[in-house]
Amino acid sequence: MIQPANRLQETKEYYFSRKLKEVRALEAAGHPIINMGIGSPDIAAPDAVVTALHTALENPKVHQYQSYTGIPELREAMTAFYKTHYNVLVDATTEVLPLMGSKEGIMHISMAFLNAGDKVLIPNPGYPTYSAVTKLVEAVPVFYDLEETNHWLPDLDALQKKDLSEVKLMWVNYPHMPTGATAKDGFFEELIAFAKANEILIINDNPYSFILNEHPISILSIAGAKDVALELNSLSKSFNMAGWRVGMVMGSQAHISHILKVKSNMDSGMFYGIQQGAIAALQLDASWFDSMNTIYRKRRERIYTLVEKLGCTYEKNGVGLFVWAKLPDGVDAEVFIDEVLLEKHVFITPGTIFGSQGAGYIRFSLCVTEDQIQKAIDRF
Repeated sequence: MIQPANRLQETKEYYFSRKLKEVRALEAAGHPIINMGIGSPDIAAPDAVVTALHTALENPKVHQYQSYTGIPELREAMTAFYKTHYNVLVDATTEVLPLMGSKEGIMHISMAFLNAGDKVLIPNPGYPTYSAVTKLVEAVPVFYDLEETNHWLPDLDALQKKDLSEVKLMWVNYPHMPTGATAKDGFFEELIAFAKANEILIINDNPYSFILNEHPISILSIAGAKDVALELNSLSKSFNMAGWRVGMVMGSQAHISHILKVKSNMDSGMFYGIQQGAIAALQLDASWFDSMNTIYRKRRERIYTLVEKLGCTYEKNGVGLFVWAKLPDGVDAEVFIDEVLLEKHVFITPGTIFGSQGAGYIRFSLCVTEDQIQKAIDRF
């Protein structure tokens, strides 16, 4: 038997990859599962996006290899989007790199900047891919705890007192997944100052800006941010294009050029039709977000009813595509969701998959129709 690489010894199959097999098995056995676990948009992408894809299929370029940096029109649409919605100026030629989803970007950034043994600050709770990729490139995850009492923001003063000499990167994610917390006024300024003082590259993962959030903000809007920060963004949630795999990373020319060295050796460019669809999405006006948020707001109210029925508490000021709820004291999240899945055939995500600070919490996705949410309520 050929043995796998040592780097896989600390890397497990992604939780949802494993758990959804169990969900599919229950469905195959005839159980009507209501899936509130995963944030995969169930609403169609905008009509203009689909039309742009169809039209692009008639272009002779569609079957050719594409540029590793995307077509100029896509980069220009991305930078115009940032100017319109975040008031951030980015050079379309040198400061933006289209990605096949921001998850790809997490790997590319890590490969571009991390050596074996480098340390990486990772939020707890946080997106599991940050730690998984860190381990895959043989760097060392250093988790920083987020507390509900501190609005799920890092305690930069406490971090400053630690030995940060070997820390190379710091992942942040605001609006935050899974908690729905937003960056308070002045936080990004404090974070940029912290990064400069400690020579740490900050990456803000920012795919939830426009979902139930009245004040979208980019870390790149802070003066001097490009010196020490990158920002990932994605069309997956904002435009219901999760399966299209379109994201972007923005930052200084120097930082982007390092990432391109990795990316250009990993793929052969994004499909032309998808690029044209992405352009159409990025050119939509704010009415698109208004229409989506009207739907998500109604769904969230129904989810609140379910959360209360389960005896949980929640924060009404949360934003994004999920509701983060606290279980009654002493209830184990993973045991709870397994019981609910097997007895009520409702799949909810346990907070523990996002880190130890997620113990005692569960997460509900808003990618479920109002009718399905009501059926879940009725099952209890």
